[in-house]
Amino acid sequence: MIPDLSVEIGGRKLKNPIMTASGTCGYGEELADVFDLSAMGGIVTKSITVAPRDGHPPPRTAETASGMLNAIGLANVGVDRFIDEKLKFLEKFDLTVVVNVAGARLNEYVDICRRLESCPRADMVELNFSCPNVEAGMAIASKAELAEEAVAAVRKVFSRPVIAKLSPNVTDIAEMACACQRGGADAVSLINTLVGMTVDIETHRPRLTNNTGGLSGPAVKPVALAAVHKVSGEVDIPIVGVGGIGDWRDAIEFFLCGATAVQIGTALFVEPDAPVKIVKGLQKYLREHNIASIKELIGQVRVY
Repeated sequence: MIPDLSVEIGGRKLKNPIMTASGTCGYGEELADVFDLSAMGGIVTKSITVAPRDGHPPPRTAETASGMLNAIGLANVGVDRFIDEKLKFLEKFDLTVVVNVAGARLNEYVDICRRLESCPRADMVELNFSCPNVEAGMAIASKAELAEEAVAAVRKVFSRPVIAKLSPNVTDIAEMACACQRGGADAVSLINTLVGMTVDIETHRPRLTNNTGGLSGPAVKPVALAAVHKVSGEVDIPIVGVGGIGDWRDAIEFFLCGATAVQIGTALFVEPDAPVKIVKGLQKYLREHNIASIKELIGQVRVY
């Protein structure tokens, strides 16, 4: 038996449910030197803004217990160069290209997505409503009415699947997910990083020039699983699970809690070929448990 790993988001079929997480693999060129990107179901680019950004000055990453902090500050080449150079590179691979889009205000999200509409290989967009380390980055992330308005505005200019990436740094992430669904989102991805801080006890200064950053890695996995499980009971659209996934066992936990697909992030810094290993691990698990399709696992956690 060859298990079926395919899943669907917004009418778009992914050959398997494994994607990268935004900001952890650049625009794919770095990982392409390690393995064939076509082995994954999809790749999520680093966040794209209207104009190029240098981001925060270094140091902007710091290792923590069971994780890492980052405050990159959305450093990127800008939408024009992304379309001319980076997207063209990704077009040669057989996988779904998800463009992560960020902005300081609503019209910036709309402008970028309008530009991407004319690029057929921008297969989906992921709206970054949740970056905790840029100015105004939490405005849309923490207000349901703004998130709904933003998704609806993008929906008018972008005809392919729209994913909203949500922050755990809110009172009720399920409320945010429901708002995005009302706005027309095809899926939600959760969670983005938690706000964190680390201090050098010799210099008495934070280890990041931004003072705080986003916490990712194994430490956030329980938070992410709880969010996926909670949101899965509130929305009817697919959930993309993100946070602390390092191997196929972690991925299966997310599927059981209600995720349709998962994104691999911090693990790429430790094992750049982790997505390939996770795909193989999923295939082996399904065969050993006589499960025909990965979809049979989605939402099947047996809660007490």
